[in-house]
Amino acid sequence: MNGHKITNQNSLHFITPTVVGWMDIFTRKVYKDIIIDSLAYCIQTKGLSVHSYVIMSNHLHLIVSAKEGFQLSNIIRDFKKFTSKAIIKEITQNPKESRQVWLLTNMKYHAKFNKNNTTFQFWKRDNYPIEIVSPKWIKARFDYIHLNPVRAGLVESPEDYLYSSARDYICLKNGLLELDMIEADYNTSV
Repeated sequence: MNGHKITNQNSLHFITPTVVGWMDIFTRKVYKDIIIDSLAYCIQTKGLSVHSYVIMSNHLHLIVSAKEGFQLSNIIRDFKKFTSKAIIKEITQNPKESRQVWLLTNMKYHAKFNKNNTTFQFWKRDNYPIEIVSPKWIKARFDYIHLNPVRAGLVESPEDYLYSSARDYICLKNGLLELDMIEADYNTSV
């Protein structure tokens, strides 16, 4: 993991899973939905607590923790393994995917640099986990996550982006995932 490791398995962590080559895979709803469904599965069965998230075009930002008795690093490993297989399967079997050859060629190229993977590499190996311990850093990371779609020009207000936890915190509406909400001041402003 290039020196970035999760040491305290049950504390809050900010992580950023990133697609190899920064390929804009999550511009299609079907791939974002695979991420949402997999996160929901990890919440229900693997002890994952998702506190905040956003799915951007080529990466995710998450504030997550593992419930007692579970290992966050194992959950993230399983999540990445499953989603990479599911997304690659969708790419190869979807006749409407106009970028199929380009995506698979890039993933095959990146697999050459990973001795554990000889076919396709979807996710970069490192998630750059950062343990978050202070309320100030929690607020800063929440703002960073929720403002990402605004900075990218996708929406005017954070709560308008469907694939984010902003609507849960700002509008107090139920979003796409069952979150473990964290109490704080989340009046996010641009």
